[in-house]
Amino acid sequence: MIKKCLFPVAGYGTRFLPATKSMPKEMLPVVNKPLVQYGVEEAIEAGMNTISFVTGRGKRAITDHFDISYELEHQIAGTGKEAYLEGIRDVLERGIFTMVRQREMNGLGHAILTGEPLIGGEAFGVVLSDDLCITEGDGVLAQMADLYKQFRCSIVAIQEVPAEDTPKYGIIAGEQLKEGLYRVDDMVEKPQPEEAPSNLGIIGRYILTPDIFEILRTTPAGKNGEIQLTDALLTQSRQGCVMAYKFRGRRFDCGSVPGFVEATNYVYEHIYAEPE
Repeated sequence: MIKKCLFPVAGYGTRFLPATKSMPKEMLPVVNKPLVQYGVEEAIEAGMNTISFVTGRGKRAITDHFDISYELEHQIAGTGKEAYLEGIRDVLERGIFTMVRQREMNGLGHAILTGEPLIGGEAFGVVLSDDLCITEGDGVLAQMADLYKQFRCSIVAIQEVPAEDTPKYGIIAGEQLKEGLYRVDDMVEKPQPEEAPSNLGIIGRYILTPDIFEILRTTPAGKNGEIQLTDALLTQSRQGCVMAYKFRGRRFDCGSVPGFVEATNYVYEHIYAEPE
């Protein structure tokens, strides 16, 4: 039912300087695969094969990655090294890739609004590549797409976070409908622990209905003077319905150096390491 997925990838990645001075943070490899490719594979697995990037200056490497490199293909043709390209070749065959440039960094809400021409009037997924999600069975977006078939409203992925970490997340509160599923009635962007309505933090997976664009157009600047998607989702929840889903799987915060190292060690040990 949901065919498109938006990837806001215009951020500067300042926590990884100097590496990200000339290299998009989304292209940092977890073992031998860029972060953004993990997210794209998750989207395609969920049936969202139209991948739309909201990019910025210095992000050409991302769009180049999701294209054919004729020189490289020619150099390794007929050698054992061709096997290393099987994963990205499969992605290129199954996906359709579009992009638009975000001219200024003005918050996640602004990035989503910038992507409107690529999405149009239909529900869509959103992946923040900083969050690497490893699951057994269906990926997080596929889990959320199944829920969308039932509720037909915006859905955010959540997890429990330590109280001291609430300033890093959008925090939700709401009525629990069943184990792991909530109807949102409050949502605060990066609150201090004493102001947080719960310990349920939003991570970088969303399904959004297209009315979010009109809401974003009239959403005033919020935290840090930026247009916050959290503020728009709160409005949407009050006008209709927003669900929050405690997903099955493990999430790594690859926007931080400790989280990135943890993800790399985990993926190598559980996915890439040769069995003894």
